[in-house]
Amino acid sequence: MSATAYSFSVVLVVFLIIGVSSIRKKHHDVNDYLTAGYSTAPWLIGLSSVATNNSGYMFIGLVGYTWVAGVSAFWIALGWLVGDWLAWRGFHQRLRRYSEDHPVNTIPALTALNPATASSPLRVVSAVITLLFLAVYAAAQLKAGSKALHVMFSWPEWLGAMLGALVVVLYSFAGGIRASIWTDVAQSFVMLFGMVALFVAGLLAVGWPWQLGAALTAVDPALTRWTPDGLLFGLVPFVLGWVAAGLGAIGQPHILVRTIALRSPEDVPAARRVYFAWYLPFAVLTVTVGLYARVLLDGSLIDPEMTLPLMAQQFLPEVLTGIVLAAIFAATLSTADSMLLSCSAAISQDLIPRFGQSYVRTKLGTLAVTLVVLAIALAAPANVFTLVVFAWSSLGGTLGPVILLRIVHAPLNRPTAMAMMAASMVTLITWQALGYSESIYELLPTLLVAFLVYGLMFPFQRKEA
Repeated sequence: MSATAYSFSVVLVVFLIIGVSSIRKKHHDVNDYLTAGYSTAPWLIGLSSVATNNSGYMFIGLVGYTWVAGVSAFWIALGWLVGDWLAWRGFHQRLRRYSEDHPVNTIPALTALNPATASSPLRVVSAVITLLFLAVYAAAQLKAGSKALHVMFSWPEWLGAMLGALVVVLYSFAGGIRASIWTDVAQSFVMLFGMVALFVAGLLAVGWPWQLGAALTAVDPALTRWTPDGLLFGLVPFVLGWVAAGLGAIGQPHILVRTIALRSPEDVPAARRVYFAWYLPFAVLTVTVGLYARVLLDGSLIDPEMTLPLMAQQFLPEVLTGIVLAAIFAATLSTADSMLLSCSAAISQDLIPRFGQSYVRTKLGTLAVTLVVLAIALAAPANVFTLVVFAWSSLGGTLGPVILLRIVHAPLNRPTAMAMMAASMVTLITWQALGYSESIYELLPTLLVAFLVYGLMFPFQRKEA
């Protein structure tokens, strides 16, 4: 066994041991499986949330985008970070307070006026949206991990996707979301270490950032332009689109369920500080590493999404290469496991509520969803970046506004909520079809339309949901 395979295997086994060890803390009931009994410490939630959010999209998608776009990729990272910060400042604590008065173990339940009403049509529609788009999102994570393994070990991509699905099922079955949170924490450290190692490799090979700028200019002067080419509406709307992307966290079930799993609403600020203490340096490092890779791998890439694993393979010692590979794989697993659990919750708690209190059936739902997601990952032709941003905008644009209005106790009846979701989906698809997404990320017009519909229908609100 090569040093790369050895170090990768060791780190992967450590993740499995951590996840399986959570079995010591679990209780055999559905709430513990899906929300860890609402008892998780803030530092755990902070690291788990940031590992879940910064997934294969960062390691595979954003680095690949940076390789193509150059320094303008910083706007995506900055805009997303600002939007995410606004959501943490104004939304997450209110969400946790709302969950004190309305105990829930799924996010679709938050869209109903009475979360305890399992048969609410609005809750069912929200569950279908959750299941559909989280499945696509999770498939993108398995696809990202399989790409990394393909580069490093020349494995067929289907084998990497199957390995990822197997690992996730093993520790999710062991401890549910608690296993997911515990492994996320370990994965967050490995992810940050991997990115730092690649940054150091780039620094040693190319030089300091001002030297990197000169090297990028030598490759292609367009790579050093801060305004991306072809923007139809200018730079400011482009950046605002990615701020809206960060705000889209308000509609992501796999992230929101972690806030609900906190011990109390007062723990949210502590979780937020941990979250951004990790997120800010990681975001900067991710784009910077992508720029170093553009210089070091110029002309040697067929697929830009292979940038990070190829850079590790060519410029790091074998042991560190294995750890970086484990970091990439960890990034995909930390998101995929959360999504699979949220999907299985949507099935067992929202779509088929008679199964809701069956611990065994809920776990079987996780297995069934995993198989479906694996099939999507094996069949999907799109790249990771495309799959992730589409799923993120779909969830953020449809569920996000409705959940936000619920937790601030704004009047919202069922017809209005349904109209908001439908208008959001139509806007998203139309915006993409018109080719405007490259100029303004589609979540910005989607959110604007959702709240416009709410404003127009506000005078007609009724009490019932």
